[in-house]
Amino acid sequence: MGYDVAGKRVLITGGSSGIGAGLAERLASMGATVGICARRSDELKVTLDKCQAHVPESQMWVCDMAIREEVDALADNVLRAFGGVDLLVNNAGIPRRKHVTALDFATVENVMRINYLSAIQLTLALLPQMLKRGDGRIVNVSSIAAPLSSPGESAYDASKAALAVFSEAMAMDLWFDGIKVMVVYPGVVDTPLFDIPDNDPLPEGMERIPVSEMVDAIVDGLHSDAVDVYAPAWFKDIVIGKAQNLPGFLAGAAEYLRTQTIPKLD
Repeated sequence: MGYDVAGKRVLITGGSSGIGAGLAERLASMGATVGICARRSDELKVTLDKCQAHVPESQMWVCDMAIREEVDALADNVLRAFGGVDLLVNNAGIPRRKHVTALDFATVENVMRINYLSAIQLTLALLPQMLKRGDGRIVNVSSIAAPLSSPGESAYDASKAALAVFSEAMAMDLWFDGIKVMVVYPGVVDTPLFDIPDNDPLPEGMERIPVSEMVDAIVDGLHSDAVDVYAPAWFKDIVIGKAQNLPGFLAGAAEYLRTQTIPKLD
């Protein structure tokens, strides 16, 4: 049967560009009333216009996910506007490609706040109304960097791994309550996320998949009631290979990292 988004009330964080914007427009075209949030109002408005062309009741909220009070206000505003949320997509996140010797604790804490804690805060705020109805879907966008412990991205990896593991435990806790949880593991997607300043550059020649491919994977996952989605799908085989030979995987990744330009402490 799968999940039909037509008529559903959806909230997508990080909806101003990339995966969030692409998914918002796609779900609206399928008949969902879509709410989107992000920090950039101008970019949000562009996405909202596309959503409202399909479902005029779609709305937007400007929210900085790093600020706890704004996340609480977002949950309240969405519930007042929509009367409830059927599908929550925790997509907002920031990269932090820095060698561990170039990290400071404040950076790690900020990445964890935005990529992990804000998603859990929003989820817990919206969960009671899902439980009351006995129905709901939660999609948490992690990263392939989480299960693969991507070298040079330890802070980012940890935040996305925390989100994935929380999601799996939550899925079991809610297994019999009518609420399903799906974790998404994108590879390198062609979005502005990978061009944000103050991040080490991606290795040359690394292939980026189009946003549309990632959106297709998420929609297919919803239709099939999947618990996890990898895009490209072959990344899952690499994750399995890592689990079967962790020493070999770590040695190979370290050797790869050694060939890259890495900032070092003085």
